[in-house]
Amino acid sequence: MYKFNYQQPSSVEEAIALFKSSEDPKFISGGMTLLPTMKLRLAQPSDLIDLNAVADFAGITASENTLTIGAGTRHADVAGSDVVGRMIPALAHLADSIGDPQVRNRGTIGGSIANNDPAADYPAGVLGLNATVVTDRREIAADDFFAGMFETVLEDDEIVIAVRFPVPKRAAYVKFPNPASRYAVVGVMVAECAGAIRVAVTGAGPCVYRFTAMEAALSKDFSSDAIKGIPCEQDGLNEDIHASAEYRAHLVGVIAQRAVAAAG
Repeated sequence: MYKFNYQQPSSVEEAIALFKSSEDPKFISGGMTLLPTMKLRLAQPSDLIDLNAVADFAGITASENTLTIGAGTRHADVAGSDVVGRMIPALAHLADSIGDPQVRNRGTIGGSIANNDPAADYPAGVLGLNATVVTDRREIAADDFFAGMFETVLEDDEIVIAVRFPVPKRAAYVKFPNPASRYAVVGVMVAECAGAIRVAVTGAGPCVYRFTAMEAALSKDFSSDAIKGIPCEQDGLNEDIHASAEYRAHLVGVIAQRAVAAAG
């Protein structure tokens, strides 16, 4: 790991000011991706700006139809929240399936979606549940947030403040996990939000995406049989030592059917 300056601002405004005054800064929240990358000397930021001391950066609040989760909220806190478990149990289940206890007690929802790892779980939750990402300067619909592998529409000095989830009529998240990392080889969030069906797939491609053919079929008949046999094109899917593109394409169909059955 190279030398760097460590900064711990107490407000969003201070964090942005430090970012703008530093040579090559990086924001850090849980650090589940950035720190290992730095240890391998694949990244060399001049400054780490730790967001954990920012006021009101973590926490879960609820209204009748909306659940808002602060960007600094740990996965374990989402998984163990009675409010999340009551309002969006699929989201609590998703958080509980992330990594191991060490990761769940350190990683944050804001860091996960800002990093946008192609095999991360939260992007499927945000996209599948039609959430809104709230930053220090704007609100971004989930459909517009994720731009590509490890890419989002966030500006370099833009900070995710919270994620706002509408409460779905029904939803479920199912994944086929890598047995070592617990990342999703394929993960699928299926949800019915405001009368619309959404199917979000993570792990299969370079970036989380919606499976619109399945959405159309489920809009007519919300059952596993309705999507059985809908092909998933393997062109452009991820291919590595864990799974071929062909296998991932097959898994998308299998896991989606399980998610529909779980959502009921």
